[in-house]
Amino acid sequence: MSFVLVHGAGMGASCWGPLLPLLEGATLAVDLPGRGRRRSIDPRSVTLDDCAAAVIDDVEAANLEDVVLVAHSFAGVTAPRVIQALAHRLRHVVFLSAVVPPDGTRVIDQIDPGVRAAVEASIEDGVYRQDPMGAAAMLCNDMDAEQTDWMIDQLVDDCGALLTESVDLSGLRADIPRTYVRLTKDTCYPPELQERSAALVGGDSVFLESGHMAMVTIPDRVAALLNGVAS
Repeated sequence: MSFVLVHGAGMGASCWGPLLPLLEGATLAVDLPGRGRRRSIDPRSVTLDDCAAAVIDDVEAANLEDVVLVAHSFAGVTAPRVIQALAHRLRHVVFLSAVVPPDGTRVIDQIDPGVRAAVEASIEDGVYRQDPMGAAAMLCNDMDAEQTDWMIDQLVDDCGALLTESVDLSGLRADIPRTYVRLTKDTCYPPELQERSAALVGGDSVFLESGHMAMVTIPDRVAALLNGVAS
């Protein structure tokens, strides 16, 4: 059994650092194109298919089976494409406050209007670059000073075009057990939007009292949930 963790927008695999030692199984935290070990790729060129391909390539290279796939935040639009390709390797899929808008729509049209304005203001020359103060308000509302400083250090440039690319949810038709984790203190992807996404995902829903970055603020509780799903 193994865990494959896929990060959200504006960050890389490093955001899972506090959680990894608490998981009971092999772990693979994927760097999507344009960051981490894939930082040589121009973020402006990245598509949702490229994001899915990075996850698929890493899983196949490691020859992982019996996988619990965990998609956080913006990875919610990558996960269905991964499910479609790797259904035979998957044990369960966990959507952690994941952005899952209706099929064929764009992410930018579905997010909270206040957050949308901040995101659009953060895109310049095709690059999505979060302002530290804005990121702190959206991502760190329940963090202490040390956690906030660490979180801001993890931010990276991302592809603005991903927010305007049409999503494909056809992979959700696969008969794979799934759980949507709804974070009750999330100011980045608020509870009412999580509710809509959870309805599209189907499967089970569970609630955790946390802001958007639960793997940083309550890694023990996230690990307990993931280890329970895996067992």
